[in-house]
Amino acid sequence: MSAVPALNVGFSRIPIHCMAAIMIYKVFPNLNHDTAKLTHLILHAVATVLGAFGIYCAFKYHNDSGIANLYSLHSWLGIGTIALYAIQWVFGFVTFFLPGAAPGVRRGALPWHALFGLFVYVLALATAELGFLEKLTFLESGGLDKYGAEAFLVNFTALVVVLLGAFVVVAAVTPAHAEEPRGYAPIPVS
Repeated sequence: MSAVPALNVGFSRIPIHCMAAIMIYKVFPNLNHDTAKLTHLILHAVATVLGAFGIYCAFKYHNDSGIANLYSLHSWLGIGTIALYAIQWVFGFVTFFLPGAAPGVRRGALPWHALFGLFVYVLALATAELGFLEKLTFLESGGLDKYGAEAFLVNFTALVVVLLGAFVVVAAVTPAHAEEPRGYAPIPVS
């Protein structure tokens, strides 16, 4: 979809890595904690690098093509999101991965780390949606049929991103299921 192939490689993988990193603790609750933590850290690092690479490619493409930089809300949110994402990653690395933080500090920081992480994830989803809208606007101003296959593909992909993002957020905030001690057996009638 993008005129810049590197943007498709960089940006299209970010939601996948973010989702996998966020969901690692929910999808694999019995996974060794250190393995889950390392996987979480690596997936977020990959997403951060891909995001930074995507921004670099966007600037390079714009500069090479004579297109202005930072002219849209999508570009401003994109840079802000990657910056917040990198800050969140560094905070998580220092607080939860390096051995220096006291257990009380880690316990206190964890809910805020999770909440801020979800905030940045939602920001990334909003940025992606603005990117889809911007792309569709450019395509339509270039003569694209509003009901053609490419317009349908852009809209469908944007809808999938919204639904996937909603699923990840709901799954992340839903408490882990604890088994009832007595189950849900019917009341015996004597």
